[in-house]
Amino acid sequence: MKRPIAELAGTGRYSPARVMTNDEFSKILDTSDQWIRERTGIRERHIATDQETNACMAKAAALQLLGDLGMTPLDVDAIVYATASPDRLLPSAACDLQAILGAKNAAAFDVGAACAGFIYSLNVAEGLIAAEQAKNVLVIAAERLTRIMDWSDRATAVLFGDGAGATLLRPSTGSRGILSSYMKSDGTLAELLYRPGGGALHPPSEELLKDHSYFIHMAGREVFKAAVLSMADACDQALRRAGLTGADVDLMIPHQANIRIIEATAKHAGMPMDKVYVNVDRYGNTSAASIAIALDEAVRTGRLAPGMTVMLVAFGAGFTWASMVVKW
Repeated sequence: MKRPIAELAGTGRYSPARVMTNDEFSKILDTSDQWIRERTGIRERHIATDQETNACMAKAAALQLLGDLGMTPLDVDAIVYATASPDRLLPSAACDLQAILGAKNAAAFDVGAACAGFIYSLNVAEGLIAAEQAKNVLVIAAERLTRIMDWSDRATAVLFGDGAGATLLRPSTGSRGILSSYMKSDGTLAELLYRPGGGALHPPSEELLKDHSYFIHMAGREVFKAAVLSMADACDQALRRAGLTGADVDLMIPHQANIRIIEATAKHAGMPMDKVYVNVDRYGNTSAASIAIALDEAVRTGRLAPGMTVMLVAFGAGFTWASMVVKW
C-alpha cells in the first residue's frame, strides 16, 4: 500500500439552533411524521435563520477546527469550498469565507459536485498538497438548502437541512491519511435532481418563482435507483484501490440522504449497520455538508478514533459519486 500523501488533521461543524420536526411539516403539507420516517429515516432537520448565511456557518465550523488545532486563519494556504447553495453566484463562496475569516494568505475557490462535493474537495486538496502548492488546506462543506427548496412540495421539502462541516488537510508524516479515493459522474442523469432556473440560461425572474423552476426538482424513484448503484460502485472502487475489503473498514460514513440508501450501501459493502455512522434522522440531507458534519460528530463522540480505517462514500446531483478510504 502506498504511503499517504495527505492526512485529515481535524474536524469542525456548525448546525443552526432552529430544529424543525416532521410534525411541523404535517401542519403545512399533506404528510406525517410516520410517512417521512418510513420513507427517509428523517425525524428532524436544522433550519438556518436570516443571519445564518452559508459563509457564516462555514466560518463557525472553520474556527472550531482551527481552534482545536491551535492554528489561526493566517496559517491556511488554500480554501476548497463545497456547496450547492452559495450565498451569491459571484464571487465564490470560498472568497466570501476568506474575507470574513481573515485567511488572507489562502487561495480560495469552490467545488460544485452537490452531495459528493466534500469528497471531491478532499481529492482536490490532496492534489494541492501533492503538487506542493499548499501545506494547510481548509476543506469546507456548507449548505443553506432550505432557501432553494420548494416548501410546497412534500417530495423534497421534508428532505433537506442546513449546516456546515470542516476539515484541514496537511502532508502526512506517517501511515495516517488518505489511502485511496474515487470520483465519477454521469451528466446524462442531470435532470433527475436539479434546479431548472436561476442560472445564466434561465435568469431569475418572477415567472421562475411562480412556476417553481427556481427550486430543487427531484425524480425520487429514479434518484433512489441511481444512488444505490453509484454508492455501490464507489464502495467497490475505493476498497479495491486501497487493497481492502469491507471487513477491513472500522467505520463507514455515507452521505446522509435516505436511510434505505444507506442500508443498501452497507449491505453491498458487507458491513453491518453497527459499523455505519447514521445521523440522517437528526439532520436530514445537508448535501455537501452531510459527510463533513457526520465526520465531526463521529470524531467528537469517539466513534472514530486514531488508528481506525474509515470509508467515506457519497452520491449527488450531476450525477456525481465519490468515495475515499482514510486511516484516521
